Amino acid sequence: MKISFLSAALLGCSAVLAHGQAAPIVQPGAPGQESHRVTAAAATAPLRDPTPADVSFMQGMVMHHGQAVQMTALLKTRSQNPEVQELGRKISISQTDEMKYMKRWLEDRDKPISAGMGDMGGMDMSHMDHSHMQMDMPMMPGMLTPAQMKALTAATGPEFDHLFLTGMIQHHTGALTMVTDLFATPGAGQDPQLFDFATGVDNTQTAEIRIMQSILKKDFPETGSKETK
Repeated sequence: MKISFLSAALLGCSAVLAHGQAAPIVQPGAPGQESHRVTAAAATAPLRDPTPADVSFMQGMVMHHGQAVQMTALLKTRSQNPEVQELGRKISISQTDEMKYMKRWLEDRDKPISAGMGDMGGMDMSHMDHSHMQMDMPMMPGMLTPAQMKALTAATGPEFDHLFLTGMIQHHTGALTMVTDLFATPGAGQDPQLFDFATGVDNTQTAEIRIMQSILKKDFPETGSKETK
């Protein structure tokens, strides 16, 4: 059993202050979350064995985030809307960082970064679109189909902006579904780091959905009034 990926770094920082007091150990939070102090015992505790649903969630979310980053990369050459470009930049930075975090979480627990369709950990995936596959992996909730990605790639200007915003709302809503499914699975989501991360995804992407809805309502009033969550 490995100890936490923070343990080595934290132990290395546990210098003794004057008067024999140990320096405080600060554990970085998940992306978007605040750091907090932990005890030396907690910092060196063995990692909790993740459930199959925990592992499948992180593996699926890595792939899910990967498509979002691909979508935001198109903004540089296909959008002239500063508001959409700025939102896309923030999404790209946050989700790229989160992908690194998820991969490290899996590696620290000796789990593969990706898994085949047969390893879904007992989570309810009945809402997935299994008619579109990427190699041996199923589509995660909300992911754009190959046809949607093709249309997005071919569009420019306002047409692109509209497809990007509606597509990213669909994409983010799928991520919220994945978080809901995780916490609805008995025994899943109990790992403290995973819990903080999944909660952060839910909060961040809910807020971003609201922002995208407001842009749609302003720039595309005929389609931007639909509420999500």
